[in-house]
Amino acid sequence: LCVDGDGPTDVFVCKEVGNVSKLKAKVEKEAKNLEKTFVSHVGMAHTRWATHGVPAERNSHPHRSDPNNEFLVVHNGIITNSKDLRTVLEKFGYVFESDTDTEAVAKLAKYIYDEKKKTLGSAITFTGLVKAVCKELEGAFALIFKSTHFPNELVAARRGSPLLIGVRTKKNLKVDFVDVDIDEPDQTAEDALMLPDQPRFRRTQSRSFLGDDVQPIEYILASDASAIIEHTKKVLYLEDDDVAHIADGDLHIHRLRRDDSLSSMRPVMTLEQELAQIKMGSYSHFMQKEIFEQPESVINTMRGRVNFDDFRIVLGGLRSQLANIRRSRRIIFSACGTSYHSCVATKSLFAELTELPISVELSSSFLDEELPIFRDDVCIFVSQSGETKDTLLALQYCKERGALCVGVTNTVGSTISRETHCGVHINAGPELSVASTKAYTSQFIALTMIALQLSDDNYQKVARRREIINGLYNLSADIKKVLAQDKTIKELAYSYKDIAHLIILGRGYHGATALEGALKVKEVSYIHAEGILSGELKHGPLALIDEKMPLILIMNKDKHYSDCENAYAQVTARSGRPLVICDEGDTSKTLEKATTIRVPATVDALQGIVNIIALQLISYYLAVSRGYNPDTPRNLAKSVTTA
Repeated sequence: LCVDGDGPTDVFVCKEVGNVSKLKAKVEKEAKNLEKTFVSHVGMAHTRWATHGVPAERNSHPHRSDPNNEFLVVHNGIITNSKDLRTVLEKFGYVFESDTDTEAVAKLAKYIYDEKKKTLGSAITFTGLVKAVCKELEGAFALIFKSTHFPNELVAARRGSPLLIGVRTKKNLKVDFVDVDIDEPDQTAEDALMLPDQPRFRRTQSRSFLGDDVQPIEYILASDASAIIEHTKKVLYLEDDDVAHIADGDLHIHRLRRDDSLSSMRPVMTLEQELAQIKMGSYSHFMQKEIFEQPESVINTMRGRVNFDDFRIVLGGLRSQLANIRRSRRIIFSACGTSYHSCVATKSLFAELTELPISVELSSSFLDEELPIFRDDVCIFVSQSGETKDTLLALQYCKERGALCVGVTNTVGSTISRETHCGVHINAGPELSVASTKAYTSQFIALTMIALQLSDDNYQKVARRREIINGLYNLSADIKKVLAQDKTIKELAYSYKDIAHLIILGRGYHGATALEGALKVKEVSYIHAEGILSGELKHGPLALIDEKMPLILIMNKDKHYSDCENAYAQVTARSGRPLVICDEGDTSKTLEKATTIRVPATVDALQGIVNIIALQLISYYLAVSRGYNPDTPRNLAKSVTTA
């Protein structure tokens, strides 16, 4: 972190590797005067995981331009041309202290500032400087700048990575929006490193954000609303290429480039989430809390959308485009990680109910494959955060080709929710653990509801739709029954704590459950886990099976039950001892000697939601039994804003 020091040009910088508690202890030890009062005070802090270089103090944010801390920068995202910038700046004599891409931004800011001052005899404005820096950057970034040359000022810019500003005051604001200050197109050359002439800016006289009434005000910049809900519910979201300048208690927003298609103001929104939603309460970890919140979160996803009396689904976010979606030639899903698995889990249901060709594509390979997209395609983009970089790139690719784009996210105001033509918010509530749990089940339900609504004009599907809607009605109670086995599942997980590998087998609707369960185990317990479709056993994976290979087999009473019995026979014949997830009423002799987790039976299209609860608990307790914090797995971030 860095904060204003005692003098006008003093900056206190403190870095530490590890948890925030370690940083707090170091600050209390090194800070000279924590009681000093400031009229205006600026500080920055960042807990970014290391994408460049090992986690170490030298790679921690903020990064500085020089030993005097003339410019300090924190950054989310990735600067793809940082190596080129580093090479140029090193030729000018700049010495780099870290392995990160961010340090090049800080040093570039100092270079442009010094050269402007030397060549033109006057320094550039802080906003103009940040614009000049951003024009040299490639990649995705949310940047915040602090400088000793501009005391009591802060400038932020974003492109491709989320950034929002919380506003905290005791009195009401004069207006509930911030005007975007329009600049004349500058006359700079394309390359700021070539020292262009002084740009000519013309700022519009925007309406005062605060009015004439002077009052204390606090601005809090963050990448996610859950970081600021403890302090304020008033928030505005910056758009791509916005530059926010905070000085003298007032906020101005500029643009890196003119774009008349965007609104000329940024509204101040009121967050609906409550502080209690981001507190751990009586639970040991956020992951555990979020697993146990699922009986409520699935209801919130369905609330106001499912009429159980007349078996109707109404998704207001799709109303304007419903007819166009039904007329489409095919449906393409694009997502990453857990969101991808929710698409795989509902793919066959979409095909069954809509009778359209359905494909599910990984966003990370969407552009690599240059898939043909047509104007009569519907592309559905699924992301918990709504800011996943790979998914955003796929969205842009499909929009450029005229496809109808639908967003499914958990974050109101996110980039995906703003950029798509229509969509559905899953309303799962804040999810703070890196490993996604309740967002997966809510995405599963939201996609199921989309499929149900798209088929409500098909009378041949009435019986099937009613069966699924009845399953939705009982889903919360079914999840509670699985959670009631928490103690038993914990004991089973602890018995597996020393394993190095794990295979999870599933078939049909449960293939996606196997993939998602394996991902959870990998994410939080660092065990090599693999989800395999049980029909593929004989095509290679069976060679791995022996008495030492831990196995979990998903075996519910559906149309694939006999196939799963064959898979069970195949692995037990090779001395495998699978843990079987099966229906609570299954009395098959096949399972008499098996170790089982018995879950409530529901309609086949929703059984994966019930089964994944057990696998989430297993992954959680595997991590805890091995001494790991499941909320913050190593090398991972909650919102993947880099491609």
